[in-house]
Amino acid sequence: MIMGTVIRLENEMKDSGIDWYGLMPANWEIKPIYASLDEINQKNNPIITTNILSLTNTDGVIPYSERGNQGNKSKENYEEYKVVYQNTIVANSMNILIGSVGLSMYEGCVSPVYYVYCAKSNVDIRYMNYLFQMEQFQKKLRQFANGILEIRLRVSSHDILHQKVAMPRLSEQQTIADYLDEKCSKIDNIIAEANASIEEYKELKQTVIFEAVTKGLDKNVEMKDSENLIIGKIPKHWNMAKVKNVATRITVGVVVTPASYFDDKGTVAFLRGINVKEYVINSEPMVYITEETNEELSKTIVHTNDLVIVRDGAIGVTAVVPKEYDGSNVVSMIIVSTIDEYNSDFLCYVLNSYVGKIQFDLTRIGSALSHTSVFSVSNIEIPKPCIDEQNEIVKQLKKQHEKLDSLIAEKESLIKDLESYKKSLIYEVVTGKRRVV
Repeated sequence: MIMGTVIRLENEMKDSGIDWYGLMPANWEIKPIYASLDEINQKNNPIITTNILSLTNTDGVIPYSERGNQGNKSKENYEEYKVVYQNTIVANSMNILIGSVGLSMYEGCVSPVYYVYCAKSNVDIRYMNYLFQMEQFQKKLRQFANGILEIRLRVSSHDILHQKVAMPRLSEQQTIADYLDEKCSKIDNIIAEANASIEEYKELKQTVIFEAVTKGLDKNVEMKDSENLIIGKIPKHWNMAKVKNVATRITVGVVVTPASYFDDKGTVAFLRGINVKEYVINSEPMVYITEETNEELSKTIVHTNDLVIVRDGAIGVTAVVPKEYDGSNVVSMIIVSTIDEYNSDFLCYVLNSYVGKIQFDLTRIGSALSHTSVFSVSNIEIPKPCIDEQNEIVKQLKKQHEKLDSLIAEKESLIKDLESYKKSLIYEVVTGKRRVV
């Protein structure tokens, strides 16, 4: 079914009296949500189902088994869960403000912190779900949120159900829902294809790097066994080394109470793991220290071409310090200064490639919040071509990276535009600013 929308004329509209809603169609009615939805508060006791469902702000309601390692672990005591039926809305009381709400296509059970709603006889549940998806509605709910942590603010079901919204007749709800189902499905498919392309480009990027830093640029060169299972064969004239063999300094940044040094009036960047992505140091969110504190912490000052390596959590992510951060200081991360005969950019490529990633995984200490150590990083095995060959490999990799990064940026921009369009479309149609024809 091919449908479109037209902007409603001004004489078809009236003031809704709802601040976030604005104008509404003159023939729609203002109603509290409880006039359209009933809350289901049915405990899974006695046990009706063992199909545990999960809810995310990206994937909606899905079986917990499909969530992987994300989120909290499920409980094994099924009696503590709430029952969910097909075509019901599930909302996380503590994450609804960031869009953790969705329409369930499954029968199952969810955490007791979730709310479950079903539609009354004169309501299309799909229409109500789209209403819940609107950022404007979620921002309105923020006024009723309670909690200490910003990311875990709770909104009561009573406050949700007592929000007033403009409601069209059932037939128009169905038309709107049919249109948005079709349009959003197409948008989601394009986004999924774009995300798949990004992953392919990233995989290609990794393959190109791995081949260059382990095999070199000459495809006809004679090879030899590196005696490292990850690296495999390397050019015969290359050597193998450990990070400590190509470094003048390997140390760790400030570990003990680094926050005590933060200063809003400081001018020296205090680099944290959150600032480091592969090959790049991000300026946001940056914290600073004073010049005096930096002198006090002189052992962990970094200079241009030093490497910083994330030590906690996403361990092994590496970047080279650019000129603009010369003289900065470092929180907790591992710092490596290379010898003149080893290009720091080449080492960065090696550590961010499969060569580094796999070895970093083998150095993980701890399970809850894994980290690595100076000793472990010092002993990571790396290829060691001559400096001229390193420089040429870096030169070629930067060219190829620019091309692939440009393609990735194009896809990311497309996804951002589509997501923005989708949000705008839902708002315009659900609030009646546009009429489906």
